[in-house]
Amino acid sequence: MHHIQGGGEHFGAYTWKAPLQDYASDLPKMKFPEITVDYKTTEDVKNLAESIFGDLLTVRVKGMWWWTLGLTWPLINLRGLETYMLDFFLFPDELHRLMEILRDGHLAKLDFLEVNNLLPDNTDMYVGSGGFGYTTRLPQKDFAGRTRLKDMWGFCESQETVSVDPELFAEFVLPYQMPILERFGLNCYGCCEGLDARWDYIRRIPNLRRVSVSPWANEARMAEQLGPHYIWSRKLNPAKLAMADMDPGSVRAELRAAMEVAKANKCVIELLMKDNNTLGKNPQNVIDWCRIAKEEIEKI
Repeated sequence: MHHIQGGGEHFGAYTWKAPLQDYASDLPKMKFPEITVDYKTTEDVKNLAESIFGDLLTVRVKGMWWWTLGLTWPLINLRGLETYMLDFFLFPDELHRLMEILRDGHLAKLDFLEVNNLLPDNTDMYVGSGGFGYTTRLPQKDFAGRTRLKDMWGFCESQETVSVDPELFAEFVLPYQMPILERFGLNCYGCCEGLDARWDYIRRIPNLRRVSVSPWANEARMAEQLGPHYIWSRKLNPAKLAMADMDPGSVRAELRAAMEVAKANKCVIELLMKDNNTLGKNPQNVIDWCRIAKEEIEKI
């Protein structure tokens, strides 16, 4: 439970009190979440959808049990971001133990979903931090209609540690993500955090195929690092579409620079426009951005 301490006459400001205040007293209280599934309601909704759309569409049961399996998001929700940054130096042993608990809890969840046939086929749906999971390499050749983790795309990131030294990331984060990622057939890694400084560690992830190249990454360096061996999953800047009057020249320049550096390194290119929380009340921005992107792709 999150605790909020209010301030001001109308509670206009507050501080957040993290649930996990003291490692010594709070770690022993932690336990894995219990998963329950309402199978009857799920089946009723599916039957209803089939009765309405069945002659036009194929109805499938799909669900997202997670977005990220990166561990550091639930960690900072338990501990607090500022406190977490201090834990590297003040409570390193306890932080390792907390990461072990989070890792084992996520693995237990994955086991439950796999054993109970609750995993979706995600080869044709949103995966990772943007884009779709279209591939001929999944599911596995021995797939018999029951989705297993090795038939799916896995995904981890650690945006919360964006300012953390690569070596600390390699000691306190990646080793706990690895057992999770090892369970999947193919893997995506990264979101908004720049990965160029961490690449020597990230490249050790098994079955890694798609790597995020965010607006905060050194795109040229990442193009050199990924080359033709991974998908250079370039996230273009969504702020450009947030203006009422989008600047086509700026959009074109960003796209052209990305395409040229990727081509120079023979990258497998994926261009993503995401995180569009506003379009400046002008949806035409999306249409114009896509048109410009297509034009630059054709030129390159």
